[in-house]
Amino acid sequence: MAVAPTADQTRLFAAAFLRSLVAGVTGVVLALYLHSIGWDIRRTGLLVSVGLAGSAVATLLTSLLAHRFGYRRTLLLLGALYALGAAALALTQQTKFLFVAAFFGMINGLGRDRGPAYALEQALLPETTTPERRTFLIAWYSLSLDVALAVGSLLASLPYLLHERWGWDAAAAYRGLWLFCVVVLLISAAFYAGLAPRLDTSSAREGRRTQISPQSRRNVFRLAALTGMDSLGGGFLTAALVSYWFFDRFGVGVEWLGPIFAAARVLNAISHLVAAWLARRIGLLNTMVFTHIPSSLFLMTVPFAPTLSWAIALFLAREGLVEMDVPTRQSYILAVVEPEERAFASGITTLTRNIAYASAPAIAGTLMRMLSAASPLFIGGGIKIAYDILLYTSFRRLKPPEER
Repeated sequence: MAVAPTADQTRLFAAAFLRSLVAGVTGVVLALYLHSIGWDIRRTGLLVSVGLAGSAVATLLTSLLAHRFGYRRTLLLLGALYALGAAALALTQQTKFLFVAAFFGMINGLGRDRGPAYALEQALLPETTTPERRTFLIAWYSLSLDVALAVGSLLASLPYLLHERWGWDAAAAYRGLWLFCVVVLLISAAFYAGLAPRLDTSSAREGRRTQISPQSRRNVFRLAALTGMDSLGGGFLTAALVSYWFFDRFGVGVEWLGPIFAAARVLNAISHLVAAWLARRIGLLNTMVFTHIPSSLFLMTVPFAPTLSWAIALFLAREGLVEMDVPTRQSYILAVVEPEERAFASGITTLTRNIAYASAPAIAGTLMRMLSAASPLFIGGGIKIAYDILLYTSFRRLKPPEER
């Protein structure tokens, strides 16, 4: 039976959707924009890394301090910083200013929304529902982010339309897009102001410091280490590297790669809801592990595909399973700690994932050049299978409340 979203859930979903939409725009446009103002790829890559570093620091601070500072105020502050980052891209081309803005404005060049606001929103969502519906709620949240990324990727063509179709100057076309992003991010932040006071923490209202129990601390750090391992494997399997493998093996161009990855995104989105349905029947941890291992096996068979059709089929089979651990993992992490510990748990696990994910692509690129173009598919898949086995053996006895 469908349950209508509450006002707080609607506000959190709307804020996340708009922020993720901007992440989709930025992931596609940022490097092209910086190239248009004379930046080389080395400096562009450095700015992306600085933006990731800013996001990682903000995620750490959010996980440690948001409970004391207050969730609403923290989200409002983060929303303002995101908007300032986009405003810098619109208003200046000075290298120093842009690097400062990338750090403090957490400019997202990866095209994925996995920063501090993402971590804090997921810590808040369980407070708006029952334990039985927690996983479904997070699944819908994950689905909305995927849809927003897709919409943002389409909006990234706006500078081209403004320049080629309507005669705008190229610089003005890009500036218009960044100003659009500023407006969207400010609207996103405004949704936080309407959150119910009950979602703010009692420690924020009373000036107390949150105490994390020793057991929760141990569980969170173990989960953070393991999910960081998963992200390390995922860092070998970025869309850019997988696209290059298709090109290198089959000579596939963008006319094929675009539809292939669009289909993968659709399968990812659908799988979130399937995962929530399956978790209700076999449990969160079982859903995470027993869908994730087959997805890695599908991936590791892709290099042996004799034809392009077989390679696409195996790759899409993998994509239909690989994201099923996203809502279930986050639901599990938030379920095995106390409500006041959720911001800490979500922040720390998000932080380690971001660090691990960012560190692998450079290694993967080197291995593709030195060993084989298919080497990241084997290494990334192998790391992910090892993660699944370790996760299951380490946590199979720790059940969330609704499964006890």
